[in-house]
Amino acid sequence: MVDYLVATTVHLIFAALWAGSVFFVAFVVVPLARDGAFNSTSPLETISGKLTTISRVSSLVLLASGGHLAGTSYTSESLFSSFNGRLVLLMVALWLVLTALVEVATKRFEAGLNGKKLREPARDALPLFRGAAVVGVALLVVAGALSGGLVGLV
Repeated sequence: MVDYLVATTVHLIFAALWAGSVFFVAFVVVPLARDGAFNSTSPLETISGKLTTISRVSSLVLLASGGHLAGTSYTSESLFSSFNGRLVLLMVALWLVLTALVEVATKRFEAGLNGKKLREPARDALPLFRGAAVVGVALLVVAGALSGGLVGLV
C-alpha cells in the first residue's frame, strides 16, 4: 500500500512538473522570443536545454511509476475492458505524444537558435510547443479523473 501511495505521488508530481514546464515555455517564453523580447540566444538555449532535461527525466519517471501502478492495479484484461483501464491506455498514448512533441519542438527551436536567429525559430516551434502544452493539460485531466474516482460518477 505504501508503494502505491509513493508511486502515485511521484507520478503526479512529475506529471505536473512536466506539463507546467511545457505550458510555461509554450505560452510565455516562446511567444516572448517570437516578439523579439530577447537580445541574445543564450537564455533561450538554456531554457530549451532545461526543458529537454525536465521532459526526458519526467518521461522516464512517469514510465517507471506508471508501469508500477498499472502492473499492480490492472490485469491485461481489465486494462482493456474497464473504464479506468482505458483511461490508463489514453494516458500512455498522450505520454507518447507529449514526449514526441517536446522533442521535435525543442530540436526545431534549438536548430534555429544555433543559427543565431531568435524570432524565426520561435515562430516555427510555437505551434508544436502549444500542441504539447494542450496534451500536457489533457494528461493532467486524465490523471485527475483516475485519481479522483471519475468511474464512480460515470
